[in-house]
Amino acid sequence: MSSAIDSFLAMLAAERGAAANTLAAYRRDLEGSEEVAGDLVAATKDDLAKLSRVWSDLAPATVARKISALRQFYGFCLEEVLRADDPSTALPRPQTRRPLPKILSHDEVEALFRQAESEAETGRAPALRMLALLELLYGSGLRATELVGLPVSAVPRDAPFLTVTGKGGQQRMVPVSRRAQAALARWLEVRASNSAFLFPSRKSHLTRIRLYQLVKSLAGRAGIDPARVSPHVLRHAFATHLLEGGADLRVLQTLLGHADIATTQIYTHVDSARLVALVNERHPLAGTRGRG
Repeated sequence: MSSAIDSFLAMLAAERGAAANTLAAYRRDLEGSEEVAGDLVAATKDDLAKLSRVWSDLAPATVARKISALRQFYGFCLEEVLRADDPSTALPRPQTRRPLPKILSHDEVEALFRQAESEAETGRAPALRMLALLELLYGSGLRATELVGLPVSAVPRDAPFLTVTGKGGQQRMVPVSRRAQAALARWLEVRASNSAFLFPSRKSHLTRIRLYQLVKSLAGRAGIDPARVSPHVLRHAFATHLLEGGADLRVLQTLLGHADIATTQIYTHVDSARLVALVNERHPLAGTRGRG
């Protein structure tokens, strides 16, 4: 493996605050490219052209991600004078469309909560934990990684907010509803652990994989196809339903922790008719007649 990859990843972490998952994905893509094209620092355009043939059966979004990693790597090589040219121009430019997020209806979300609340009535710790997890996924729109890594100190005391550390180590405040506060309080009463994490495990904290399994299992018990439900789908539902309710896109961007509002704009597909009606009803000139 080229030592330049390590240097590139160190730069991403130090200068751009790239998250651990992002760094791992870049490493996989770059090391996989080296297996085909050889040492990336010395690779020629012809070497990189081999990658297109190897990637021919991959999804366009996957190819686009790999190409992005290589282009950024070669930009780094130019800046560090590791080479004088950029061979990544030999790579294709696949046209990709951001996929629309999976959506749960209001009725399906209510079914999930009915099931979780019914099970929580038993007072059993796993059921109370599940309800708290569900409230924070749908009620605050947390990413799975953000949720499982929450420290106990993040739980609000006097203010209805959580302090969340998101991608790139960026912190933001997210609101916690009265329902979520109540669910958290019930969970903390039965949480038998001295761990610094809100949702501890034997070694550290609840893993993303375990959270994924818990959410799908709850969906099955609630009569919803588990294939349609995941922690990220609940985050999408949070954003979609807020936008339907009239939330401002900039506010939604802040709540979701998106660095670029273009990422948030994908949710505008959910209710375009409502947005048109909003302009027609609320625009300052909506009530005026056209001038002849």
